[in-house]
Amino acid sequence: MPHMTVEFSEGLSTESLRLLCRTIYDVLAASDDFPTAGIRVRAHKADMAFVGDGLPENDFVALTLSVGAGRTRDVLHAAGSQIFAAAQEALADRLAEPYFSLSLEIRQIDPDLSWKDTPIHARFSPKKD
Repeated sequence: MPHMTVEFSEGLSTESLRLLCRTIYDVLAASDDFPTAGIRVRAHKADMAFVGDGLPENDFVALTLSVGAGRTRDVLHAAGSQIFAAAQEALADRLAEPYFSLSLEIRQIDPDLSWKDTPIHARFSPKKD
């Protein structure tokens, strides 16, 4: 279960967001630490946002990766570093401006407090005869 939520302000272009989301997806899909069937990358625009000093040209992308329990801190740190570096590259033009902010946080989900019904996983599981 690697679920990436990309929250962003209205000043980001569709092209930049598509590149960012695809880049994050590709990093997660290439990892041996996350199952392909569990990958989700979703982007949501903040309808209202005041960033930093409140100037209208201030924009942000806040990344939140939610993962199931069971991975070590080192594994999560390595994954986070790789995702953040890829996001920095995808948003290099915006990060060159003084009116932009990028962040990433990883949250580990408590399995006793998480409910799922995901038939998509069956497509990725080996068939048993």
